[in-house]
Amino acid sequence: MRQFIQRWIPTEDTLRAHPSLRWMGPLLRRPWLWHLSRRRVALGAGLGVFFGFLIPVLQILGAAIFAVLLRANLPVAAAATLVSNPLTYAPIFVLAYRTGAAMLGEAVEPGKAEALVEAADADDDRSWIDRAKAIGKPLFLGLAVFAVVGGLLAWAVVHVLWTLAVWLRRRRGAHRRRPPPNAAP
Repeated sequence: MRQFIQRWIPTEDTLRAHPSLRWMGPLLRRPWLWHLSRRRVALGAGLGVFFGFLIPVLQILGAAIFAVLLRANLPVAAAATLVSNPLTYAPIFVLAYRTGAAMLGEAVEPGKAEALVEAADADDDRSWIDRAKAIGKPLFLGLAVFAVVGGLLAWAVVHVLWTLAVWLRRRRGAHRRRPPPNAAP
């Protein structure tokens, strides 16, 4: 499991060079931030997915701060934030808006969710506060629900997969150590 994870997570040098993480310089030298254990990796994945859904901008920074505070695996937390990226950003916003509207009991107007995504992406002179007001409560509620559920789900999936991988490896190892049955009685 560790070898699989090490192939996909960013290296220590890559994270140290990231513009939003440079200010954490001395903190990034802590060995427990890079340790690959089931608990630290699961917590890092949960934090990364949580911040990936919750904050559309600077999610790596949020995940890194909480990974340091909670002693989670930093590279996994940073990589897990990529659940929201330029390709998934619009579908996540649309689904989050519809989820939030359903939870608030508001009617979902056709095309309104897409208009909200365009308002958030617009390059005009409006501030983030004005854009947030245009987007509305349903989107923020939906993103919060996605963040909590996604973070908990990522944490649980990593725990289960890691435990299953260890169990299978131990079972195969025990099977190999067993002496072959005697052919003669």
